[in-house]
Amino acid sequence: MDEHTLSHVDGSGKLHMVDVSAKEPTRRVARARCLVVTAETAAALDAIQPSRLAGIQAAKQTASLIPLCHPLGLDNIQVDVASHPWGLEVHAAVTTVARTGVEIEALTACAYCALSLLDSLEAGGATSRIAELAVLSKTGGKSDWGQEVSPES
Repeated sequence: MDEHTLSHVDGSGKLHMVDVSAKEPTRRVARARCLVVTAETAAALDAIQPSRLAGIQAAKQTASLIPLCHPLGLDNIQVDVASHPWGLEVHAAVTTVARTGVEIEALTACAYCALSLLDSLEAGGATSRIAELAVLSKTGGKSDWGQEVSPES
């Protein structure tokens, strides 16, 4: 695939789900993170556990949220929130044995956990934002890349 080709667009410009049926299932792990930039970290403490749950639930619903994403049976989802100099840092790790990766599921877990935190913070009048949503690493499939970091770090 050349670098300017979109995987979900065929040669005639039509959208399609990528056919992964010829691939062998492998163990795949993706780790993602994002920041919730806020000065109100103390106010967010009560919201951390429900926000973690929101991230876990969202990861399980990724194929419903992202139209061309493959529905996957996820074997493990970890979502953690830690203190950060700018506010809070959300980490997610998602594991499956499948024909396609779980990067989008890890990103979804981070994003929805962060959105849930923002919702709680804004209820108290805090001004906060989400920043730096990114995949940190992925293993399994054709290539491995990124740093192997635990969701707690």
